Amino acid sequence: MHTTFNHTAPADVACAAPRIHLVIGPVGAGKSTFSRELVLQHSAVPLNLDDWMATLFSPDRPDLPGADVMAWYIARTQRCLLQIWKTAEAVLRAGTDVVLEIGLIQQQERDAFYTRMGHWADAMTVYVLDAPRELRRARVNQRNAERGETFSMVVPPHIFELASDLWQPPDQAECEAHTVVFVPLADQPL
Repeated sequence: MHTTFNHTAPADVACAAPRIHLVIGPVGAGKSTFSRELVLQHSAVPLNLDDWMATLFSPDRPDLPGADVMAWYIARTQRCLLQIWKTAEAVLRAGTDVVLEIGLIQQQERDAFYTRMGHWADAMTVYVLDAPRELRRARVNQRNAERGETFSMVVPPHIFELASDLWQPPDQAECEAHTVVFVPLADQPL
């Protein structure tokens, strides 16, 4: 029997820096399923904005006619993002990878987040998932109906369309400044 030993010095193990896996894309692109795969692959801690919003705020969402639901949503989203980042930093300092699925569908939101990350931005890979709108719409309708493992809240048709219109994939400057991986549609979860 032949056995191969691979000796790793304790200092080499200690230098293995934790990584940030940031998953972005429009609604229905398969981000939640892809994020679950990253969590398993990297033994990472998942931090998902939709989960936080659904747990903390969905029961209190104003449903009165004339209520400014968008202003209500944006304020709570910003507070959640601040707390998610604080949590991510603590996890990273403890030496564990994080998988962030936190929206950031527009360039300006991502730029602000990259700035907030400080030196941690160097330990980040951005995964971009996208798919044709018709396919994403069908996925969201199916998820709304089935309420399976990746379901956190109903995405009404008008919100799907609004979010889809707001989606801005990374441009050349963003790709040059960060490690960006465009996940091919063939490699995306169904």
